[in-house]
Amino acid sequence: MSRLKIALAADHGGFDLKERLKEHLKAGGHDVADLGTNGKEPVDYPVFARAAALLVSRGEADFGVVVDGAGIGSAMAANKVPGVLAATCNTEALARNAREHNDASLLALGAGHVDEAAAKRIVDVFLSTECTAERHRKRVAMIREMEKERGMSELSAEDIERIAAKVKEMLGKGGAARGAEPAMTPEKVAKLIDHTLLKPDATAADVEKLCAEARQHGFFSVCVNPVFVPQVKKLLQGSAVKVCCVVGFPLGAQDPQIKLLEARKAIREGAQEVDMVINVGALKGKDDALVLKDIRGVVEACKDGRALSKVILETALLTDEEKVRACELSMRAGADYVKTSTGFSSGGATAEDIALMARTVAPKKLGVKASGGVRTYADLLKMVKAGATRVGASASVKILEEARAAAGK
Repeated sequence: MSRLKIALAADHGGFDLKERLKEHLKAGGHDVADLGTNGKEPVDYPVFARAAALLVSRGEADFGVVVDGAGIGSAMAANKVPGVLAATCNTEALARNAREHNDASLLALGAGHVDEAAAKRIVDVFLSTECTAERHRKRVAMIREMEKERGMSELSAEDIERIAAKVKEMLGKGGAARGAEPAMTPEKVAKLIDHTLLKPDATAADVEKLCAEARQHGFFSVCVNPVFVPQVKKLLQGSAVKVCCVVGFPLGAQDPQIKLLEARKAIREGAQEVDMVINVGALKGKDDALVLKDIRGVVEACKDGRALSKVILETALLTDEEKVRACELSMRAGADYVKTSTGFSSGGATAEDIALMARTVAPKKLGVKASGGVRTYADLLKMVKAGATRVGASASVKILEEARAAAGK
């Protein structure tokens, strides 16, 4: 089982079992965020269930585990947080079914119905089982669509901050439901950014300026069209800034073999990271075999050339079910990142899409890149808060200046 981030919480009735599960999870190599309660004084289980569910919803935890007397009330409370699928499982069979058939993201346990040994087995089954069958994923997507119909689409950043602050207040201790914006030094901001220039009218002089800015400010990479890769490699020689280029850009409608050859050529000429656009039409037409072949070809070229691979989904054109499926295909293909957008379609990155992608790729620990419409420091913080681990931007210098001004204050 891979290392996971687990949001763990309990009420007074589940406190003892929570403590034993915390030891068990840590011994298994997992990162555990203990959200309380921290004793046997009577408390209200909805507060703690919501705290765990919020971390899962925001992509700050891969899974949640909540313990109360029966496990039922906590599951009900957690399911009120949009984006979370909570299930009460007091047997291993139910835990396996909840993950395999329902893609549950939060496990609720009843301390009055399971002993310590059984609870540990249930948790292990829950965390190690995946929802892989197409028929099950389709039904889970229907549940998520129903959530939208009821006006319960995923929380906005503002809603998350408001609710998380309320949870912190109710818990009476800081850090339990991290609602504040992440602390970001200007140096950390710079290392998140792929400094990007993909305009069709970009000139060699524009690319030279781009590379000079990247060197000066210490951005993670420079991202350009393939034709500029040799120039960028030369201009960045001796610096820590990476060379990144796009493939199959911007429509993704090329034959997989063309994308493969384009990626190989770019890597030979100096690209260290490759952002490829999927075949959007094939994905929407449910030709998953073609999409997988398309992604896998570029991924294998990147692995051969020791380059990172990022898969651009073009989220503005996709339903949530299609976004999830694209992420799952990217994981199956062995990609390193999933990325929201080209910046050339009808929309760019949103916090809601980043959170959805982050939750989906969490089992394989893929990175998530927000790209398209990230123009301010506030935009960047919103994406990072939702789960982005890299940001593509053409307004990188402006973003960094705003970050420095904020640090100065």
